[in-house]
Amino acid sequence: MHTESDLRIYLNWCTERRLAPLAVRQEVRRFRHSTVSRRLSVVAGFYRTCVTDGTLEHAPADVVRRPYVPLESPTLGLSHLQFEALLSAARASSNANDFALVAMLGLLGLWIFEASGADIDDLNEEHGHRVPLVVGKGTRIVLIPLPPAVGRAIDRAIGDRTAGPIAQNPRGVRMDRHASTRRLRRLAAKSVVQLPRMHPAHGPPHLRDHHARRWR
Repeated sequence: MHTESDLRIYLNWCTERRLAPLAVRQEVRRFRHSTVSRRLSVVAGFYRTCVTDGTLEHAPADVVRRPYVPLESPTLGLSHLQFEALLSAARASSNANDFALVAMLGLLGLWIFEASGADIDDLNEEHGHRVPLVVGKGTRIVLIPLPPAVGRAIDRAIGDRTAGPIAQNPRGVRMDRHASTRRLRRLAAKSVVQLPRMHPAHGPPHLRDHHARRWR
């Protein structure tokens, strides 16, 4: 999803300047190093595909230097106290989808698109455990044991529904990742503990097997 977005940005940039994507030269722009590195990686992959397909003889982006990006993210996660405050605000919310969203993200360690894309039909029983079937990056399927607290949050959001998305927006349709982020920021504003500006992770949790709380 991010690769498609980055490549579209690049191709639109070429279109706006009436440049053929296979004939452009490098231009310096003021973006964060992580953004530049990620977008150059997508563009380099695009040109390598052109070489593989025989459209180009050489991939011009392979010689472009990318800025150094530290392996460790400088963005801090929520402390236990901050997460508990956010969870309490979600539990007290009149919108039952808020509690389910925070529980799936914070207690299961799901990506934002995994949580928003989860369906009622994805809930199954495996070896006596209730598990949601999660479709991750590259359509990789993962089964995660559902802790009772998360199960209760999901059941509260589902209500009497038997099909469709687990988390819905006020219009009764799927809560996408943009709506999910807006809901989280509203909850943070209502929390009794001051929270940093949150950005739910779009990358994989390193400790998913332990239900990691992966927040930025």
